[in-house]
Amino acid sequence: MSDMSFGDFEKMLDESFKTIRTGEVVTGKVIDVKPDRIILNIGYKSDGVITRNDYSQDATLDLTTVVKPGEELEAKVRKVNDGEGQVQLSYRDVIAEKGNKRVKDAFESGEVLTAPVVQVVNGGLNAAVEGVRIFIPASLVSDTFEKDLTKYNGKEIEFRITEFNPAKRRIIGDRKHLLLERKEEAKKALMERIKVGDVMEGTVKNITDFGAFIDLGGADGLLHISEMSWGRIENPKKVFKSGETVKVMIKDINDDKIALTRKFPEENPWADAATAFAVGNVVKGKVARMTDFGAFVELRPGVDALLHVSQISNERVEKPSDVLHIGDEIEAKVTDFNEADKKISLSIKALNAPKKEEVKDEDVAVAYTDTDEETEEQSEE
Repeated sequence: MSDMSFGDFEKMLDESFKTIRTGEVVTGKVIDVKPDRIILNIGYKSDGVITRNDYSQDATLDLTTVVKPGEELEAKVRKVNDGEGQVQLSYRDVIAEKGNKRVKDAFESGEVLTAPVVQVVNGGLNAAVEGVRIFIPASLVSDTFEKDLTKYNGKEIEFRITEFNPAKRRIIGDRKHLLLERKEEAKKALMERIKVGDVMEGTVKNITDFGAFIDLGGADGLLHISEMSWGRIENPKKVFKSGETVKVMIKDINDDKIALTRKFPEENPWADAATAFAVGNVVKGKVARMTDFGAFVELRPGVDALLHVSQISNERVEKPSDVLHIGDEIEAKVTDFNEADKKISLSIKALNAPKKEEVKDEDVAVAYTDTDEETEEQSEE
């Protein structure tokens, strides 16, 4: 019979278990999971318990949906005895400590973090990095003013940590300056790559009365209304839409300003104009606009000609609008062509002018004979 008493056996059993202290991080195997708590075997004489509140901030989370028996978890000891003979553990504390270290390292190194936005609040966004909440003020969310931040909810964004003070629960993120840095890098790369004459695609970013700003992928270029087409453009907003892709050509680069054009040389309507609209040619066109001194006639997109009020009719015309209307198709003769100044003059009057009678050779001969006969008769007398 053994001399070991029950007390000795209990003491030996206790010594076979490891000792734990409050604040220590332990690893245990899940032996049971209920909707509101997890039971862990942590190699101690008592099992460990992680309540729903010590696992997640979500007060409605069903723990059976996120943890399964047999899994291993790390947890921090809150109390060696929770009053019911079990060890009170916290999974959230472990995650928070790991998260704080991750965020602190990123703050010190300037690393760019990627994290989901978990909440849109008054004045900014809350993003979560391994359980640590980072506040991004509205003024640091974007490089442009954005009144409505709800579009960011649930989306992953990139930012840098600019302030780290967990004791005061003040951890600040900055997305704005990261965007500005990347835009500047993209702009520098673009400016080094492009040259006058390059044809490229861009996205219409903003449309004004005088033109459109085109995003070239790093910098914006201005497409002035006068460069939108070889033809006449009255309103840019009727031609382009924000967000559409357009083909443009670099017309000029001045420091960081880029001037664009859509007047592609191969589409130049004046290329064969000297032949098509030579003086004396009869042409057709459409009345595009009128002034008090005449009407401008579109012969083809990009080529207008002036029909002066004095050349509209053989009869006196006070105002072009008395005879013509915008959209009227007319036929006229080219009376002047100036390619250098891109000016063409037309005349309807010239079409209606009476033709001079042509004098035939036989008529000249007859006239000469008759004159000779008269001279001879006068001599005989």
